[in-house]
Amino acid sequence: MRSNRLLKRHLIGFDTVFGQLIYVFFEEGEVMPAVRGDGMRGLAVFISDIRNCKSKEAEIKRINKELANIRSKFKGDKTLDGYQKKKYVCKLLFIFLLGHDIDFGHMEAVNLLSSNKYSEKQIGYLFISVLVNTNSELIKLIIQSIKNDLASRNPIHVNLALQCIANIGSREMAEAFGNDIPKLLVSGTSQEIIPGGEWTSRIIHLLNDQHMGVVTAATSLIDALVKKNPEEYKGCVGLAVSRLSRIVTASYTDLQDYTYYFVPAPWLSVKLLRLLQNYTPPAEDPGVRGRLNECLETILNKAQEPPKSKKVQHSNAKNAVLFEAISLIIHNDSEANLLVRACNQLGQFLSNRETNLRYLALESMCHLATSEFSHEAVKKHQEVVILSMKMEKDVSVRQQAVDLLYAMCDKTNAEEIVQEMLNYLETADYSIREEMVLKVAILAEKYATDYTWYVDVILNLIRIAGDYVSEEVWYRVIQIVINRDEVQGYAAKTVFEALQAPACHENMVKVGGYILGEFGNLIAGDQRSSPTVQFQLLHSKYHLCSPMTRALLLSTYIKFINLFPEIRTQVQEVFKQHSNLRSADAELQQRASEYLQLSIIASSDVLATVLEEMPAFPERESSILAVLKKKKPGRVPENEIKENKSPTPVANNHTNDVNNSSAVSGDLLGLSTPPTSQPNSGNTGVLLDVLGDIYSTTTNNKNSSQYNHKKFICKNNGVLFENDLIQIGVKSEFRNNLGRLGLFYGNKTSVPLQNFVPTLKWPEEQTNKLNVQVKPVEPVLEAGAQIQQMFNAECIDDYTDAPSIALSFLYNNVSHKITIPLPITLNKFFEPTEMNGESFFARWKNLGSTNQQRSQKIFKASGQMDLAAARNKIIGFGMQLLDGIDPNPDNFVCAGIIHMRTQQVGCLLRLEPNKNAQMYRLTVRSSKESVSVEICELLADQF
Repeated sequence: MRSNRLLKRHLIGFDTVFGQLIYVFFEEGEVMPAVRGDGMRGLAVFISDIRNCKSKEAEIKRINKELANIRSKFKGDKTLDGYQKKKYVCKLLFIFLLGHDIDFGHMEAVNLLSSNKYSEKQIGYLFISVLVNTNSELIKLIIQSIKNDLASRNPIHVNLALQCIANIGSREMAEAFGNDIPKLLVSGTSQEIIPGGEWTSRIIHLLNDQHMGVVTAATSLIDALVKKNPEEYKGCVGLAVSRLSRIVTASYTDLQDYTYYFVPAPWLSVKLLRLLQNYTPPAEDPGVRGRLNECLETILNKAQEPPKSKKVQHSNAKNAVLFEAISLIIHNDSEANLLVRACNQLGQFLSNRETNLRYLALESMCHLATSEFSHEAVKKHQEVVILSMKMEKDVSVRQQAVDLLYAMCDKTNAEEIVQEMLNYLETADYSIREEMVLKVAILAEKYATDYTWYVDVILNLIRIAGDYVSEEVWYRVIQIVINRDEVQGYAAKTVFEALQAPACHENMVKVGGYILGEFGNLIAGDQRSSPTVQFQLLHSKYHLCSPMTRALLLSTYIKFINLFPEIRTQVQEVFKQHSNLRSADAELQQRASEYLQLSIIASSDVLATVLEEMPAFPERESSILAVLKKKKPGRVPENEIKENKSPTPVANNHTNDVNNSSAVSGDLLGLSTPPTSQPNSGNTGVLLDVLGDIYSTTTNNKNSSQYNHKKFICKNNGVLFENDLIQIGVKSEFRNNLGRLGLFYGNKTSVPLQNFVPTLKWPEEQTNKLNVQVKPVEPVLEAGAQIQQMFNAECIDDYTDAPSIALSFLYNNVSHKITIPLPITLNKFFEPTEMNGESFFARWKNLGSTNQQRSQKIFKASGQMDLAAARNKIIGFGMQLLDGIDPNPDNFVCAGIIHMRTQQVGCLLRLEPNKNAQMYRLTVRSSKESVSVEICELLADQF
């Protein structure tokens, strides 16, 4: 038995089908049925001899004797048949599993692959999967043998070949079979060889077979055939219902051999219930339909009975049948009594201690909520579902609770559900916030009886979760306000008040700029919101915004000149500023120069014509709903909300600032640009350009590639790379030592990009310090389309080089390759830390006691020293900016903690600008020298 323990030890970690096969093969000296019939008595005797050895020395002596015998047979006997080769190869396998090296026999094993006998081919594959190195000279012969078996019409040979490929899993295997295996997977030949006609009835009647194993196998076969040809196999419905009826009315003693923990034939019951879901309705005959309903009622009744066992296997089997029955009830959607009963049964699971049951109950109730028969029954569980959304430990269950609240919402409970979602949104997981925002926006619009409530909800969304409010959401509130006169004054007043908050999200600035530019005159009579106050309030946000938002605000300012002529001079001064007229951003430069000229040379009548109020938008399906449908296909009701959207550009208003996403309704970042380009005007013909398209936000002169990953050290979202063919945007979020990134690939051309393959590339020395997992994308990026690729990152230890994404694709049959570092720098894992002056300087002094804990750089400013811009960069860097602590008001001091899996590193920072010398001194101190050096290097590059 000592050898048997050795065998088990060597099999630890060998968790594959082949590993299990070897173990069964040799366990307790037994031989598999496929081989036992061949009478390999010599193998059984050898195993017995090994087990009878009294010492390690005796075992080695017996093994060496056997190895010498096998070696002489392979070398000297040229007449060995397949059986003998198989026997000797099996002995070599057993010796290897006892811990001895095997350096011969490989060629004989490869020869077994060409055998037509299953047992011989099986042992050959077993040997090469365990013992053949991928660098072996025999690999070409092995690949050829596998190719022959993949092309075989014998499914057993195909199966063995596939199993071998999966177990070896080498690069050579991937390259050799990368095209063959997908073809095999999608092959329809396995169904096409099933004959129809007279065979259909015979196959269907296998459901009546006395042997339950035959019935179980036949049900799987019929289910596959029904999906291919439902009409031909429609006769299976009656027989399936009859068989199901016999099972659910039987006791566990009637089907003793097929009862699993007191549940009669649970696997067959589930298969039959799934088979019936292929038909709508599943039974046209009233008698069959009645019998099916009786079966379903019986299953629901049994679910209410006390459990016959406390073991989890009993409840799992019982619930598996119950949930499949409920799926069939939902699929039928015709029996009100069954639907309500199913809902009540699921409601009991909402408080079950098992997480999986709670999840499945919520998921099934989402479907019940869409039925007219059970919608009201679902609503009775609203309080429990709200509690699940807030209190569940598992994020997937919380997500499912949000889905159910969305599904059960109607006019009677909309305000309560929307408010609960808003309350939860402040603490919701990052992974579900974006979808929650979409759902709240849709529900608020769909069930708004008072549009002032709708405006409040959307502005609250932006305030609570601004980073997750996609452009479709704020576009939508603009369109609704434009179309409804009764809410325009309220919207202007509310957004004006929202803009006065100290921390105002950029999306709020966009909404505020747009609405005040159109309807600011409706609140201008109040001195607290006079034209000057409105203008100064908006312009106080200007320098904190992105170029796209600044462009929108410039459009608002020119609107103000038309609405409020008394502030013309103030507005013109802004247009004349060097930072606008000489801006590096072509769009800002063009708008500032054209708007300035328009305000100078145009008469009041021309201004009133060009800058008149927005017309109403025609109704179309909401782009918010389209985004949600894309995220949750098949789960969003059709044609529920209409969208106000102009089909053509309007020259004299904010149209393009809102409608630029019309071609990219699924573009959550607004990163897409049109596939074709039109030249921007940069000449003096400003009035013609303004009157032609005054508010175009798309900068179409990006003909050369744009790429600067360093700018993402202090920001999380934006365009990472762009050239004539493709635009790559990034949106990311980080919490503690975990991060989540979305890369958005946009095809700017008018043809598909083929063989589109992004590959993660690692600096070898960093792989054990940063763990990044990536989801694959489709290999074709359609013309003008955008796809998203998600990355999950975990900081394990401090690192210096992040991974890159190597993108390759074909454009017009020409290969293109782009390599871009991912913006996952060490500072992304900062947690800002508040400190008072006393604590900061005490810690600062303590960390400065040794040179190993600090890093310092003195460097010249790369451009004009701008302390306001420097402040924004430091805030974006991720640390807590501590105001009023340093004696010199120009100095910046910060504190933060870098989270890693292995440790947390506290970090302090001090940036000292010298305006006269145009120099900076940056000092970083932390409890780990390598962290100090890396943080210092990262931040110094920003100035």
